[in-house]
Amino acid sequence: MTYCVAIKTDSGLVFASDSLTNAGIDHVSTYSKMHTFVQPGDRMFVLLAAGNLATTQSVVKRLRDDCRLGNQPCLSSMYSMSDAVDYVGTVSTEVQRTQAARDTANTNFEATFIFGGQIADQAPEIYMVYPQGNHIHESNAHPFLQIGETKYGKPILDRVIRPDTPLEQAARCALVSINSTIRSNLTVGPPVELLIYNADALDGGRRLLLAEDHTYYRALGDAWNEGLRQALNNLPPFEWEGQPQPLQVVASNKGGQMQG
Repeated sequence: MTYCVAIKTDSGLVFASDSLTNAGIDHVSTYSKMHTFVQPGDRMFVLLAAGNLATTQSVVKRLRDDCRLGNQPCLSSMYSMSDAVDYVGTVSTEVQRTQAARDTANTNFEATFIFGGQIADQAPEIYMVYPQGNHIHESNAHPFLQIGETKYGKPILDRVIRPDTPLEQAARCALVSINSTIRSNLTVGPPVELLIYNADALDGGRRLLLAEDHTYYRALGDAWNEGLRQALNNLPPFEWEGQPQPLQVVASNKGGQMQG
């Protein structure tokens, strides 16, 4: 399984993903699920991938080869983010059809992607690309997108993320979202990749690779756990808590006497 999340704020974009790939108990390994395509000063794209590994790797290779060879269309020539995500969706469906055509075992070759970034003189955007090639984008009411094992990491995002959330705070929220998912689902695991992109920078952003024993990653998890315990302790008490308990009278077996 996989968990990837992307967040759009007024000041930039945040991308985060786990790295565990599980194709059965005998085939557990780690692969990067975060792929960047950068032309400094002109455009910057990030692709987060979930689903069949053969499909996601083939899609990434096709996108890179088209840029390298100057094929048209390619990410280097796209006029808008909408054009770029349409192209990614087309490549994904073509790869899936090719994989399925030579398959004899009814394998599921579906893949889902988050695609985001910025083209010069345009606003940053993030999109979710479905296996069928169609896509949706973020909104002010819902400024984050998730793929993979989403349910464990969603509550923190729902409560915290707003368009005006500071970029680094949004990045910490993304890490907590992934940390919570890892604790609840063994098929999602470190190392965790994080990319923080400042709007209009048109560069590769600030990228971190956080292993399970990374000092910052461990400190973040410990601080979050302690914060949850403190928050629980500070919740309003029930109305009867802290009040004197009424004296309880019980019947005695000796001579019918009552004891309290």
